[in-house]
Amino acid sequence: MTNAAGPTPSLGSASADTLTLADLSEGEVLARIFPRLPQATAELLGPGDDAAVIAAPDGRFVVTTDMMIHGPDFRLAWSTPHDLGWKAAATNLSDVAAMGATPSALVVAIAAPPHTPISVIEGIADGLRACCEALSPGCGVVGGDLSASDTLTLAVTAFGDLGGRPPVLRSGARPGDVVAIAGRLGEAAAGLELLFRHGVDDAGNPDAARAAELKLTHPHAIAAQLRPEPPVVLGPVAALGGATAMLDVSDGLAIDAGRIARASGVGIDFDSRTLGERIEVSLGGGEDHGLLATFPVDVPLPVGFRAIGVVTAEVGAILVDGAPHDQGGWDPYRGWNGAVG
Repeated sequence: MTNAAGPTPSLGSASADTLTLADLSEGEVLARIFPRLPQATAELLGPGDDAAVIAAPDGRFVVTTDMMIHGPDFRLAWSTPHDLGWKAAATNLSDVAAMGATPSALVVAIAAPPHTPISVIEGIADGLRACCEALSPGCGVVGGDLSASDTLTLAVTAFGDLGGRPPVLRSGARPGDVVAIAGRLGEAAAGLELLFRHGVDDAGNPDAARAAELKLTHPHAIAAQLRPEPPVVLGPVAALGGATAMLDVSDGLAIDAGRIARASGVGIDFDSRTLGERIEVSLGGGEDHGLLATFPVDVPLPVGFRAIGVVTAEVGAILVDGAPHDQGGWDPYRGWNGAVG
């Protein structure tokens, strides 16, 4: 999307409801997308050249990237285009926040089948804008790319500003530190479980009508899965509050805690009383995108974080109430389900 937008299309009475990507040139598609995208405060040069230019007042920046692919990552029968744009932004904003940084800019690439309605692309752009405005005001889309593919795919690269602080790594946890979480636990997994159980037809295929019913009967769980709201603003707050280690809980609390444990050469012992009624869902469910962090025991937890365990000296161990626990969670190559709908 860093290419020049070209002239404004002249399409008569055709609307985005009937137009497809095959009906428009790349420049005409971009002309429809650009006005919908948020502008980044750090933008020095935005879409229109071969690359964007963004300010890095700290002299450094953090960068992360993530893909969403129709099938393994989302189902069009369940997610609206707005949902897709929102989630594509949210998952990347959360990764930036997990480093203790403030998101500054996104670059977005979209590959879609030529028969895709232009309204889908516009909806994705609207979702990107809404998520940035809600979760990280000042972050915007500064460029990207459009391409054709048999499978709808979104790839987002996010940049962030450390504000002069050192990044918060996974490797800094120490025995005795408090383990804390900001955000939800298990709700996104509960939403996904509902969709796979009740959002499908009799043959097991994703069903839009049944998913729409679930959105009415279980709005919080479904929204947690389709439109996550990670506590992005709390990343820098945690850094300023003395966090010794931190990451984004995307694959599941247990497996992600294991990553901190191995990187830091420590163990983590969770208190089951803090994990809600469905402990296994809280530990094994992914895509909540909360911030898991460790703090020195003598430091007050920042507002928005709650204690859920303690760091131990048992290298790589994940425990619950002192007993070993399986570190299973989401793995894109294990139990892969690429069904589309």
